[in-house]
Amino acid sequence: MRKLINDPDNLAVELIDGFCLTNKTKVKRIAPHVCARIDAPIKGKVGIVIGGGAGHEPLFLEFIGKGMADASVHGQVFTAPTPDKVLDAIKAADSGEGVIMIYNNYAGDVMNFDMGQDFARLEGHKVETVLINDEISAFPVDQAEERRGTTADHLVIHVAGAAAEAGMGFDDLKKLIERAVFNCRSLGVSTSECTLPETGLKTFELPEGRMEFGMGIHGEAGIEQVDLMTADATAERLCDAIIADLPFESGDDIIALVNGYGATTRMEMFIVMRHMHKYLESKGMTIHDTELGEFCTAQEMAGVSVTLMRLDDELKKYYDMPADSPGYVKA
Repeated sequence: MRKLINDPDNLAVELIDGFCLTNKTKVKRIAPHVCARIDAPIKGKVGIVIGGGAGHEPLFLEFIGKGMADASVHGQVFTAPTPDKVLDAIKAADSGEGVIMIYNNYAGDVMNFDMGQDFARLEGHKVETVLINDEISAFPVDQAEERRGTTADHLVIHVAGAAAEAGMGFDDLKKLIERAVFNCRSLGVSTSECTLPETGLKTFELPEGRMEFGMGIHGEAGIEQVDLMTADATAERLCDAIIADLPFESGDDIIALVNGYGATTRMEMFIVMRHMHKYLESKGMTIHDTELGEFCTAQEMAGVSVTLMRLDDELKKYYDMPADSPGYVKA
């Protein structure tokens, strides 16, 4: 392992230090593991809180700002933030209109965020949660509530943030976010391992010349390991699984997204996107927008994930609104 770090126990705090110094006109530090947009809490607006373990940047830390979230709570690497810090984030985002928390469906996150939510309710805050569970590999459709959250995160956060910015009320906003989550599906493929910065140990083993579909962003086991495939064949396999799961249909308006896991070159991502674009259009889908880059990483793991989001008129309206955060900008 070759990483430019200091004390492994201080990784998350030092990471947030650097983030805040780099973006001091846009964000403010609330607590050692909590940041908020510079103008939070915003009067008359439902607050949006996001968060999870470090090590997936720009997720979640860098997705706070106009048209995105109001506060983010960042745990240690691949570790859920503690309940007291979740409470700090809720307080930072709440202007009196309530707070909706959005985060990925992992057991540790659910437990700690639920505890933080309970603490906030005891103090009089109105708080609800919407879990993101877009990744299709770990559970079948009839157990979708058990699925993990991955690379649809920033799409959901943006729809939520834009609608909140536009003044949508608490109950309607929660329903919109739930629909945004339901309309997203993701699947990834890994071509090399990632390591834990604290230990230098790989989270899984992947032999030379092999790739694994369905790997989790912490190194959770995938669904199948195969010989390395071409970019075109990989794009088709990922899209076919996603299309069948929702299902997507001819005539759908969609967002097509290619995410790099941390060690994937943009050259590779563009080649995957090239064929994916043609393949989706050949099935009669209209690609409303295309996104490519690193939105949810897993340290130096190589590979890509594909996310498709089916749009209706309301989701399209809020997706098309501006976003201005350190990790995601939309004009």
